[in-house]
Amino acid sequence: MNESIRVAVVGYGNIGRFAVDALMAAPDMEVAGVVVKPSFSGDVKLLEALDIPLVTSIRELPGVQAALLCTPTRAVPDIAREILTLGINTVDCYDIHGNLADLRLELDKIARANNAVAVVSAGWDPGTDSIIRTMFQFMTPSGLSYTNFGPGMSMGHTVAVRALPGVEDALSMTMPVGAGVHRRMVYVQLQEGTSFEEIERAIKADPYFVKDETHVFQVADVKQLIDMGHGVDMERKGASGSTHNQMLCFSMRINNPALTAQVMMAAARASLKQKPGAYTMIQIPVIDFMPGNPDDIIRQFV
Repeated sequence: MNESIRVAVVGYGNIGRFAVDALMAAPDMEVAGVVVKPSFSGDVKLLEALDIPLVTSIRELPGVQAALLCTPTRAVPDIAREILTLGINTVDCYDIHGNLADLRLELDKIARANNAVAVVSAGWDPGTDSIIRTMFQFMTPSGLSYTNFGPGMSMGHTVAVRALPGVEDALSMTMPVGAGVHRRMVYVQLQEGTSFEEIERAIKADPYFVKDETHVFQVADVKQLIDMGHGVDMERKGASGSTHNQMLCFSMRINNPALTAQVMMAAARASLKQKPGAYTMIQIPVIDFMPGNPDDIIRQFV
């Protein structure tokens, strides 16, 4: 029997907690430990009960083969660079669509130089939705595609607002308008003395929000509003060859951080089957994300 893949979880917020759960449920994985900042003060009762090490540096964990970067998106590039130089594979859920291709190229050089693998943007969008969009494209090469998110909590947008000085807590909800157009509903809980008007301007100027219709509201307690549910509806109407009126649809309703963590875990498995370098999910054979014997997987799913 093969030894379990030792995976570290970097960050212990919403995604990090679900990453631990996903790794524990996987037949071929084990949690090497959880890496947090020295200032971390979250609830670690589960980690203590499961005897999972909690450390402030991945260097403290022996035999780590891959690291799940369950951190805010804007922290991913620096953390990935550092861990890849140690020869440890990285998997992130970087979600800034316009920047991810350039990030992959940068991390590709570092990964190759250190005999490691980086899987970039391994969430559900970008990530598994990217695979579906790519399939839609080769199935109907000409036509129009629309990706409609929500309604639900956007983790990347929410974290971006929480990082603003003066914001105690925040929630960003994505509301689909249709045809790939979205409305952002942002709820902020402010520290005393913080100007709501300044926070509203900062949110609307942030790259996460600048392209969408954004509404900002001040509330007393954000925690009363939070629901981790999310979803997506993707549609493509196009032509296969010269045959028109092909209609392709994909839809799901999910717990956002749980699915993100599950995809990242599967990407960690796939990372060990790739040559050194950096990859997005559409560059990796889909069978590599699965545990088990490839021939058995083919017999089951093809």
